[in-house]
Amino acid sequence: MIKPRKLGHLVIRVRDVQRSEEFYTKVLGLEVKHRARGTMVFFRSNHEVDHDLAISQIGEDAAGPDPDRVGLYHMAWELAGMDELKDAYKVVVDNGVGIAGFGDHGDVKGLYILDPDGIEIELYAEAPEFENTPLEEILTGKSRQGAAAGQ
Repeated sequence: MIKPRKLGHLVIRVRDVQRSEEFYTKVLGLEVKHRARGTMVFFRSNHEVDHDLAISQIGEDAAGPDPDRVGLYHMAWELAGMDELKDAYKVVVDNGVGIAGFGDHGDVKGLYILDPDGIEIELYAEAPEFENTPLEEILTGKSRQGAAAGQ
């Protein structure tokens, strides 16, 4: 039996490496560790890893993610707490990033966003103090009932 210690990194295909690099550095706050051949960029979220994400350019005509096909559903990045998740929501809104949804997983809350190619990313934090409060209400100030009624 193989027994990995942890996931080392994830490599995703993107249409435009420069556009995606800008998103992953300016919106997600990742640091560029290395660039290769003008078609790949390696990022790290902290200095304890060489890289945890890489992007590889395949061209503007490439098909986007398809929810009806086997493949990556989303990647998830852990934040330090609810304050960072609130700050992330502001960055997302200020930069016009697409929001795919709000996740409530007990004491873990997740904001689902879309990168420039439609790849889904979860930004999540442990928040036991908000276990019974929907994340959408925390971030937008609107309750689900109020949002459904157009409030």
